[in-house]
Amino acid sequence: MAEVGKGVNAGKLASNVQKRITRAQEKVLQKLGKADETKDTAFEEEVAKFNKQLADGSKLQKDFKAYLAAVKTMHECSKRLHDCLAEMYDPEWFGKEEVDSIAEDTDLLWQDFHQNLVDNALISMDTYLAQFPDIKARIAKRERKLVDFDSARHHFTSIQKSKKKDEAKIAKPLALVEIAAPGWAQGIITAHQIAQTNLSRSQAEEDLGRAQKVFEEINYDLQEELPTLWNSRVGLYVNTFQSVAGLEEKFHRDMGKLNLNLSDIMTKLDEQRLAKKGVMTASTGKSEEAANHNLSESGSDAPKSPAKSRERPPVSQPPRPASSQEVKQDNIIDLFEDAVVPEINISTQPQNEAPTVTNGSSDAELPPSVLYKVKAIHDYGATDSDELDLKAGDIVLVLAFANPDEQDDGWLMGVKESHWLQNKNLLAKGVFPENFTQKL
Repeated sequence: MAEVGKGVNAGKLASNVQKRITRAQEKVLQKLGKADETKDTAFEEEVAKFNKQLADGSKLQKDFKAYLAAVKTMHECSKRLHDCLAEMYDPEWFGKEEVDSIAEDTDLLWQDFHQNLVDNALISMDTYLAQFPDIKARIAKRERKLVDFDSARHHFTSIQKSKKKDEAKIAKPLALVEIAAPGWAQGIITAHQIAQTNLSRSQAEEDLGRAQKVFEEINYDLQEELPTLWNSRVGLYVNTFQSVAGLEEKFHRDMGKLNLNLSDIMTKLDEQRLAKKGVMTASTGKSEEAANHNLSESGSDAPKSPAKSRERPPVSQPPRPASSQEVKQDNIIDLFEDAVVPEINISTQPQNEAPTVTNGSSDAELPPSVLYKVKAIHDYGATDSDELDLKAGDIVLVLAFANPDEQDDGWLMGVKESHWLQNKNLLAKGVFPENFTQKL
C-alpha cells in the first residue's frame, strides 16, 4: 500500500510539473504573438476593483489598529495622571472621596471605550478582510485554468491541421510500402494511420472540453462573487465609522460630566483655601487696626498712605507737636502705668461761643452723590495735583469714582465739607488715603 501511495504521489507530481511546463510554453508563445490569448475585459475590471478594495481595507484596518493603540496609550496616561492626583490629595481637603471615585469612573470609561471599539468595529473589519485571501487564490487559479484552456485549444487546432496533412500523405503511399507490401496489406496500413490520427484528435478534443469546463466553472463563480464583494465595502465603511462616531460621542459626553465634576471640586477646594486665607487675613487686619488705634491714641506718627498704581515720591511728614494737654495725659499714664485712665476732654470752650456740631452740615443738605462722611485723624500732605491736603479734624464728603477701574486699593475720592458749605459744588474733589481717616 505504501508503494502504491508513493506511486500515486509521484505520478501527481509529474503531472503538476508537466502542467507548469505546458503553461510556461503557452505564456511564451502568447507573449511572442505566436498564440492568441483569451481576453475578458469585464472580468479584468472586476479584478482591478478587487485589488483596490483589498488595499483600501488593509489600510483601514492598519490605521484603525493604530487608533486603538493610541486610545490605549491615552487610557494609561489618564490613569497615571488621576493616580498622581489621588496620591497628592490630602484627606482633609474638600471632596477627597469624590476625587477617588472620579478616578475610578474615568478608568472604567476608558476601558469600556476601547472594548466597544474592538467589539463593534475591529471584529467586523477582520471578518470582512478574512474573505479576501481565498478569493485572491481563486482568481490566481482562474488565471492558470485560462492558460490551460488556451493551451488545449491551440493543441486541438494543431491536431486538426496535422490531420489534413496526414490524409494527404496517406493518399500517396510511399514507394517502399507499395513495393514491399502486397495489395491487400496496403489497406491495413492506411486504416492504422487513420486510427492513430483519429485517436490523437479525440484525445485533444477531450482535453479541450475538460479544460474549458474547469475554467468556466471557476470563472462563473468569480463573476458572481466579485461584484457582490465590491458592493459590501459600503456596509463596512458605514458600520465602522458609525460605530466610531457613536462611541466617541458617548465617551466624550460621559467624560465631560466627570471632568465637570472634577472642575467643581477644584473650585470648591480653592474657595476653601481662600476662606481660610480670609480668616487669617481678617484676624491679622483686626490686630493691625487695634495697634494703629492704640498708636493714634498715644500720639504716635501718622500711618503710611497706601501705594497707588502710579508711583509717587515719598513725602516726609513733620511730626505734629504735642499739646500741653497731651503731655499732661502722657504724664498721667506714666504715673499710673497699667491703671486704666478714662479719656478726659480738658479743652475749654469760651462762654460767649455756642458749641459746634462736629459733623458739619446735616445729611439732608448733602448732594445725593455723597456716599458717606469721614474725618481726618492725621495730617496728610498731597503729593500730586489730584490729591487732597488733609488736616486732623477735617470732614470729607466721600464720592464714588466715575470709573471704578481707576480706584486704587486704600484710596477714596472726596471733597472737603468746608468747600461744599462755602461753594455748594463738588469741583474741588480729590483722592486721599483711607487709613488717614475715620468713617463717621
